[in-house]
Amino acid sequence: MYTMSLAVNNNPTAFSVWSNFASNSVNMKRAMGHLSTGVKTVQDDPSGVGISERMRSQSRNVSMARANVDNGMSMLQTADSWMQKMNDMLGRMSELTIEHGDGTKSNTDKSNIQTEFKQLQKEMVRVTSHNDAAAKFNGLYLFRGGNGVSDISSGDGDPSGNVSLQLGPDQSQKINLELKDLQVDSTENIGSVHTYTYSTDNVTLTGSTHSAVSWGSIINDSKMSVGSTNSIGKLSKAIDFISNARANNGAQQNRLEYTRSALLSYEDNIRASESKIRDVDMAAESTMFSKYQILGQVSNAMLAQANQLPQAVMQLVG
Repeated sequence: MYTMSLAVNNNPTAFSVWSNFASNSVNMKRAMGHLSTGVKTVQDDPSGVGISERMRSQSRNVSMARANVDNGMSMLQTADSWMQKMNDMLGRMSELTIEHGDGTKSNTDKSNIQTEFKQLQKEMVRVTSHNDAAAKFNGLYLFRGGNGVSDISSGDGDPSGNVSLQLGPDQSQKINLELKDLQVDSTENIGSVHTYTYSTDNVTLTGSTHSAVSWGSIINDSKMSVGSTNSIGKLSKAIDFISNARANNGAQQNRLEYTRSALLSYEDNIRASESKIRDVDMAAESTMFSKYQILGQVSNAMLAQANQLPQAVMQLVG
């Protein structure tokens, strides 16, 4: 059976109560810290914090990769807008070649048609070619090929390389975007125009020609006019060429759209995982705070009572 002795120099009861009061105060401060920050500290879960920091870095990398994808899509969309205008201009040029073939037109009429035809060629050159090309995105040339960056050290040097896009949170998760070279000096073969000749009765094939067409020859007014040989067929190839370039552009946009959707899902999942490790359960922590707040108040009251115990000695000596 425990009996409490009366002493003056030491008060074991008060010290015991004070120890509990100090412990309750520490726990209450920890709960207050959790509630005020919403996250656990490295002292609470050392290994968990290490894991969560890696996850947090990964989620930030994914977010930035998603921004890169958005920029890549914006660049491709800008390029497609310009190519839509080129499709429109080529369609008008084809229309003009048909009009030029009207034998009822006077030479003045045909001269006026050629004037419009030539201006459309010049406009496409202005959009696509040289260091003053109009079609750009954030300073990058859209239709000079390569990475869109002109080598100014060599005068009007053409871009080289590729537009490399970092679209993942880890190293080497890159793709190359294709920028079409549509400059006036492009020698890319866009197809061939085939013509055939027949006998007077249109029964027997007597000959054929197969002429390769380059893109640069279409928009170069010194190489092609509205009345050039096979101009209708050449423009048909040019329209197909730009349409195919737009289809490739659209395919790249779709690819990036799928990538963006996957990155968004990945970021959502990794943030959720990091939250489970690092975030504080606010409901549970509020309960703990209330518990230790009440215990602290009770401990404080008990400490006051324990400090009164030595005064009983006065009754013995009084």
